[in-house]
Amino acid sequence: MSSSGPRTLAAPPRSSWRDRRLHPDHARGLRLTLAVGAAFLVVVPFTLLAVLVLGDWPPLHRMDTGVTGALAGHAADHPGWVRLMTTWTDVFAPMPLRLGALVLVLWLVRRGARQLAVWVAVTMAAGGLLSPLLKLLFGRPRPDLPDPVAEAPGLAFPSGHSLNAALAAGVLLVVFLPHAGPVARRMVWTAALLLALVTGFSRVALGVHWTSDVLAGWLLGTAVVAATAAAFTVWRAAPPGRPAPPPSPGPTGSTSG
Repeated sequence: MSSSGPRTLAAPPRSSWRDRRLHPDHARGLRLTLAVGAAFLVVVPFTLLAVLVLGDWPPLHRMDTGVTGALAGHAADHPGWVRLMTTWTDVFAPMPLRLGALVLVLWLVRRGARQLAVWVAVTMAAGGLLSPLLKLLFGRPRPDLPDPVAEAPGLAFPSGHSLNAALAAGVLLVVFLPHAGPVARRMVWTAALLLALVTGFSRVALGVHWTSDVLAGWLLGTAVVAATAAAFTVWRAAPPGRPAPPPSPGPTGSTSG
């Protein structure tokens, strides 16, 4: 009787990290957790900033008056700079951004992305309503400069321009970033950052907002985008309606018409 050598078991194939995929439910839960966590982490510094503004914290007060005074002084000596900042702040004011969001909503509806269109509309509307309500709550006056180069009505905290610009930047990232290639991704990121940062900066440069007003607008806008994105994730994860039962087979086994 012939003897056979020791049998060796084939090693299971190694799976690289590229082969590992999260279950759709797990991936959705991870996105939801990250969105909720991001909203919470942004709300905390906004709340802290609001408390410092209400308490007229001296270091914050010195920063606000110093930065706004320096930029307003520069603007008073450079009319071309004032025209540039005024043009930017008018083009990317809350109302033009809302009109642009409406065009985006209609475009998404035509492409069949109705849930995403609803998210864009809710995000812009919810964030836009927060600014006037919080301004009434905090009642912070705008800078009163001796030689102003621009004027703006209403109260200061938080900056409505900065808030709506942050909302629009978040919408750009959420809508276009997942489907963009490497070059387009850089373009989307650049457009979003310029929209938010330059719009907020223009409000301080024109002397119509304190620096902390703009920071609060950015923080609040980011929190709204994160919170509505979390709600959108839950909505998409909701089970659809119960499907209709399949037609019963006819006498010959075929479906009846």
